[in-house]
Amino acid sequence: MPLLLVCYVVSFIDRTNIGIAQVRLKADLGFSEGVYGLAVGLFFVGFIIFEVPSNMLLARIGARKTLVRIMITWGIVTLLTSLATTPTLFYGARFLLGVAEAGFFPGALFYLAQWFPSARRTRMTALFFLGVPLSGILGPPISGWIMHTLGGALGLHDWQWLFVLEGIPPILLGVLVYFLFQDKPSEAKWLSDNEKRAIEEDLAADQARKGGDAKHGSMLRALKDPRVYVLGLVSCGCYTLANAVSFWTPLIINSSGVGNVLSIGLLAAIPPILGMGVMILVGRHSDKTLERRWHAAGAEFFAAACLVALSFATGNPYVVIVLLALMTAAHYSGLTVFYSIPSIYLSGPDAASGIAMVTTMGSFAAATSPALLGWIKTTTGSLDLGLQISAGVVVLGGVILLLGIPAKALRERHTAEA
Repeated sequence: MPLLLVCYVVSFIDRTNIGIAQVRLKADLGFSEGVYGLAVGLFFVGFIIFEVPSNMLLARIGARKTLVRIMITWGIVTLLTSLATTPTLFYGARFLLGVAEAGFFPGALFYLAQWFPSARRTRMTALFFLGVPLSGILGPPISGWIMHTLGGALGLHDWQWLFVLEGIPPILLGVLVYFLFQDKPSEAKWLSDNEKRAIEEDLAADQARKGGDAKHGSMLRALKDPRVYVLGLVSCGCYTLANAVSFWTPLIINSSGVGNVLSIGLLAAIPPILGMGVMILVGRHSDKTLERRWHAAGAEFFAAACLVALSFATGNPYVVIVLLALMTAAHYSGLTVFYSIPSIYLSGPDAASGIAMVTTMGSFAAATSPALLGWIKTTTGSLDLGLQISAGVVVLGGVILLLGIPAKALRERHTAEA
């Protein structure tokens, strides 16, 4: 779990560091808000095209080799992004980053499903999701410091140094994963025979209760399940909210009157601090009560309300930071619980394919919403209308979850260890 968590932290930093980089990059290269928004969206286009194929490969070769491939390639692409000095090159770099990173998130969730029964998995998912707030706490200050300190060194712009230095860690982590990860508990040398047997019995009981067979699942069966598509529609709301948190927070802070890039980075680290604690508490409560739907949907509704409030408070930095903190806490909490649902409902390889399909559908919203917000910002000079539209999409996702996934479809029981 610690190594998987570190990998996710680095993954999210490399995915979202464009939010800090764009403060200077747009001025240096003459990019508009529309160019930035389209580039953010193209990252998810790469996701859409390669997410399911990546997870089909994961089911064949295992999580370890898949995650190694993903991390090393995304590190190389991040390094190459420092050379993107035209809109075309910038678009290409973001698209390739999406291609490189496709499959990491659902692959990691599938990996957790190979180690933990569903009654304990939401807590493990919450620990994994700590990578999101931790990347938000660590990423912006580190990125801001890199840009503030190294801008102009060796003839490179500050944003170029950002991509160079933040492209190295995933390559090194990929090497560590290759030597330290095991695909299944039965392959772990650090577990005793009794511990392996206990884990396997819990997992087997989990599969039997769901009526699935881990050895005979199929992508086709997962794709025929209508609830996969319901969850995919819900994920559209989750991804729309995620973009508002990850890619637009620096600009929202900047628009509230904060101009210094280091100050923006430090202030952007405040919301994830609250989000991290709330996310763990909500994940534990969801596991304790074995209730998933309202934990996820309620958090999304609250976050949507914060988005609307932000559209009326963008000129006050103090109010903006409070609203961003509340929105981020709700987003992390809802996302943690929501992404425990597919692996609870689906079995074995079905889970890998189903989660990949859910995230692929969410990526459609992730690809279009940044371009829409960028166009709105360029056209109106403000993000307000874009934030309000995003809030509507988030609310719709929560409603679909409550109506489309009945509580009886999520059959769980507590294990003795839980």
